[in-house]
Amino acid sequence: MAAKKTNLIYVVEDNQVYNKFITEYLKKQNFTNIKTFLSGEECVKAIDKGEKPDIIVQDYFLENMNGIDVLVQVKKKSPESEFIFLTNNESMEVAVNTIKFGAYDYIIKDKITPDKLMDRIRKILKIKNLEKRNKQIQVGIILFLTGIFLIVFFAVLYFVVDIFNVQ
Repeated sequence: MAAKKTNLIYVVEDNQVYNKFITEYLKKQNFTNIKTFLSGEECVKAIDKGEKPDIIVQDYFLENMNGIDVLVQVKKKSPESEFIFLTNNESMEVAVNTIKFGAYDYIIKDKITPDKLMDRIRKILKIKNLEKRNKQIQVGIILFLTGIFLIVFFAVLYFVVDIFNVQ
């Protein structure tokens, strides 16, 4: 799919083995625009430089920053970026907080995590594509209505000029 190749995905995971596992899995799913980070700080720095990832797959518990800290800082500069948290922690409080602060989803790491992750990524990309089409349709409607307005305006102007014999 062409859409997969253009979407920028960040993987933020301090465990190097798991980071590589997720990255390689995404590559096997034909995602080619992937950047990996071993810390939340690295991710935030990339955002500060102007990058706007479509999706950020992130561990909740990172060394110096937790996932919420990263999410809050990233959302300030890139509000369209969607977060999917991966964690070993099954805390309901952590799950609720991630969603409350704007994450798309929270996945507990287990043997089917890659399948769950792909399901969430597909859903996010589908929503993003629908939003993009919606914006295109809105622009088309505005252009169409502008054209109709101009036609009516000039038609009225023509008849007004004709009625009052204005030359």
